[in-house]
Amino acid sequence: MRKALIVGVNYYQNINPLRGCVNDAYSVKSVLDRHADGTINFGISLMVATDANSLISRKKLKEKAIELFRDNSDVAFFYFSGHGYVESTGGYLITSDCTNGDDGLAMNELLLIANDSPARNRIIVVDSCHSGQMGTPEIKDDKAILKEGMTILTASTGSQFALEIDGAGIFTNLLVDALSGSAANLVGDITPGSVYAHIDQSLGPWEQRPIFKTNVKSFTTLRKVQPPISLSDLKSIIELFSNPGDEFQLDPSYEPDSNLPSDENVEKFKVLQRFNRVNLVVPVGEDHMYYAAINSKSCKLTVLGIHYWNLVKNERI
Repeated sequence: MRKALIVGVNYYQNINPLRGCVNDAYSVKSVLDRHADGTINFGISLMVATDANSLISRKKLKEKAIELFRDNSDVAFFYFSGHGYVESTGGYLITSDCTNGDDGLAMNELLLIANDSPARNRIIVVDSCHSGQMGTPEIKDDKAILKEGMTILTASTGSQFALEIDGAGIFTNLLVDALSGSAANLVGDITPGSVYAHIDQSLGPWEQRPIFKTNVKSFTTLRKVQPPISLSDLKSIIELFSNPGDEFQLDPSYEPDSNLPSDENVEKFKVLQRFNRVNLVVPVGEDHMYYAAINSKSCKLTVLGIHYWNLVKNERI
């Protein structure tokens, strides 16, 4: 069972309204709802505050968070887009009914709810100002802040603002881009770690900085997309290269446009060319695989290729 609570708050009774948070929530729901092949991914509960009739109170947000994290789910995913607030007592997620920042849902309280959850993987993603305060409560008795299975990803540090462009959060745009496939590995898996890496790389050192905190033994898959190379091709890497340091000797018989093509070699070369396109293999002594074959050169595994060779060899994929 995979559950997600997606929250976007534009409407506020007593403080400045926001424009892009509801759009952000719908975008996250849309990408998390199903895997790329159309199969169901998360069972999603969507909460959006657009006006007085749909306002989200602190009490309601807390109740829905408790409902999300109370089950023995495989993954419990919490996303919030709205105002954030920080002071000496900690950080707060600001709901529609708030007047002062500290009357919102305390980030420490949300963390406590998630930490005590029986769900195997608990993931909190926050796109708000000062969201980096999430997961930094006062430490007592040298106890771990994040229990095993907890992951937190936030749009900015505890002292930074989260920015919008054209009515959408910069962070959430990158999050959705990552979940759409930009953060996928070669078997089509997107994990919290790969999402963070994509967002981190996309934001410069002078921009808002995303924060990533985790205590997991292994990352869960947030979404699956069509891999850039088939699994059968990928598994053939240990057949084409007996050892990761080997070079694969080529000659004109591997190139279908040569004078003496070999059907068997041409098929192998097609796989090697697909490896080349995803940076698993590079030609040796030539710029292109075509010339490596025509000029009887070789090709070899890249560092990434060696990594996937080991994964296949050790039956990790």
